[in-house]
Amino acid sequence: MLETRAVYPGSFDPITNGHVDIIERGLRVFNRIIVAVLENPKKRPLFTTKERVRMIQDIFASKKEVEVRAFDGLLVDFARARGTHVVIRGLRAISDFEYEFQMALMNRSLAPDIETFFMMPSVNYSFLSSNLVREVAALGGSVEGLVPEPVARKLGDKVNRPKKVQNP
Repeated sequence: MLETRAVYPGSFDPITNGHVDIIERGLRVFNRIIVAVLENPKKRPLFTTKERVRMIQDIFASKKEVEVRAFDGLLVDFARARGTHVVIRGLRAISDFEYEFQMALMNRSLAPDIETFFMMPSVNYSFLSSNLVREVAALGGSVEGLVPEPVARKLGDKVNRPKKVQNP
């Protein structure tokens, strides 16, 4: 059987059930998915890159066909280094399309041999984003059903830590 690989990039801060849905459904199309966790200090992530990689590895520990790696720099360079010519991107809503379309065209300009494969999440995750999950958690709301259980616990630990009081 021909091995087909794809890269699924993102910040995954944190990984949501929508991301998990895309990965699991992507495995119906590809033999192997490389989850590429972006190191982007501009985004000021809640979780460190190592924490994000570890959470995703734990979630997919029983699936040998899912590989998790951190990366920085150009996605097309990362994809080539991993021997893949397909990038998976999720589209939740029309609002995602313009940005994703621009990125796909830029990637095609940089690397015409790499294709972008767009996937829509299952309808019950179509509204879900890492930003919304972080905001709900920070405001004390439940993230049950929005993220895998181990992620919900780690998220609770992060947002419920006592705030440092600065000396006057």
